[in-house]
Amino acid sequence: MRLMPHPATEDIELTEVLRALADPVRLEIVVRLAVSGEMTCGVAGDDLGVHKSTASHHYRTLREAGVVHTKQVGRLKYMSLRRDDLDSRFPGLLDSVLNATLP
Repeated sequence: MRLMPHPATEDIELTEVLRALADPVRLEIVVRLAVSGEMTCGVAGDDLGVHKSTASHHYRTLREAGVVHTKQVGRLKYMSLRRDDLDSRFPGLLDSVLNATLP
């Protein structure tokens, strides 16, 4: 298992989290992770309507902002929300965004 570089919890910045969540495609990825839990990048990117390289850019943006945690197992990359880290840094932010997004 190979871990990708992620910001430490105390280094997650509100402006970067909000910038990452402002894009509709990235927001959809976050919603999918919130509903389904950990998933591979391939599954998370199904039916997003973007090319694989564009999806990879979105995954990287979410990871670098501290919104998701990504690990590589073999050839697969798994993503999950950093819910605990985000809740400790910005209490209620993720829940507010998800409640405004989910039907």
